[in-house]
Amino acid sequence: MSYLLYYRLPHTSKRLWRDLIPVMYIIVGLGNPGTQYTNTHHNAGFMAVEKLADPNKDWKSEHKALTMKVNIAGEECLLAKPQTYMNLSGEAVQALMTWYKVKVDHLLVFSDDINLDVGRIRCRKDGSHGGQNGLRNIIEHVGDKFPRIRFGVGKCPPKFDLSNWVLAKFSPEDRPKFDEAIAKVPALVECYFKLGIEKCMERYNGK
Repeated sequence: MSYLLYYRLPHTSKRLWRDLIPVMYIIVGLGNPGTQYTNTHHNAGFMAVEKLADPNKDWKSEHKALTMKVNIAGEECLLAKPQTYMNLSGEAVQALMTWYKVKVDHLLVFSDDINLDVGRIRCRKDGSHGGQNGLRNIIEHVGDKFPRIRFGVGKCPPKFDLSNWVLAKFSPEDRPKFDEAIAKVPALVECYFKLGIEKCMERYNGK
């Protein structure tokens, strides 16, 4: 269908047509479902992927995840927030990849990183899970050959239980630093599509 014909379609028909466009990439934000986990360190991935969401669209529940189709830099993407809880994120990711026939190198994952200072970003082409259980489970299900973007949430303080730390909310001092980092997500993802993950690493790592 030509763009001219597309723009002459009524709104409902446009929406149905867009639903038929094949997804080329899946962008996953890791986190835990439920209001009790909102704005916690472990939900950094959810907050990051939400920066790419279309405010005029609703999230759709499918394959153990909340999803939304968006176009970024000319690429048809599926945003996804697994609803399996962090440790089983791979179940949702594998189900979505199977349903939409997306290869592992067209998967991009956002996660928190307790080894990075708050506000820091680290882009990687592939590799290990680094102790992040959501990434660990995704790797167990689909392998490790996918790029991932980690957002620093700060190291666990001494004598502080790690499980309590990742489920704690950002402090008033840390939240502005984190917000500044995830504000870069739209530009970072556009850089990824246009220039590749290596350029993202050069441009954003450590920033």
